Amino acid sequence: MSSTKVAIRVADEVWIAAALLQREHPGKKDFSVEEILSRAEEEGVFGELRPGVYVHIIQHCVANRPPNPGRYRMLFETGKARRRLFRPGDSYHPAREDSKTRPAREDIPAKYHFLLDWYDAEYVRRKPNAQTDPLLSLRGSGKKIWSGEHADEYVRRLREGWE
Repeated sequence: MSSTKVAIRVADEVWIAAALLQREHPGKKDFSVEEILSRAEEEGVFGELRPGVYVHIIQHCVANRPPNPGRYRMLFETGKARRRLFRPGDSYHPAREDSKTRPAREDIPAKYHFLLDWYDAEYVRRKPNAQTDPLLSLRGSGKKIWSGEHADEYVRRLREGWE
């Protein structure tokens, strides 16, 4: 951990910690709140872990949670106490529309600029697959039910005998 304090927003510090984890562990779908908090402490971007880091990981930076008051869309909640970086196309709370999804280059130390390049060039371009997206995993699951029958005919047949 560095002993020099750097002027940086807490949200940007949280994004850096999460981005480092995502980049270091590309096979992992998400991370626990504790893993992100530990990575932020280990990295020591600010010099010491500020109390606001935890609440930003839990609430302020999480796109699919109601803003309270932070409106960032830097993280995405994948489950209870699980997070990953936000990606365009992820759902988010409507009150977080037009909010920050990643730090501006000039707002973070130069040694982390490579994370912005990686995020823009690789991470946001990765498409979720059926194993990680529960809705996409349903694709084609009912096709045998009406195989060889038009969908309207299938529905009509199901409704036969209804009063």
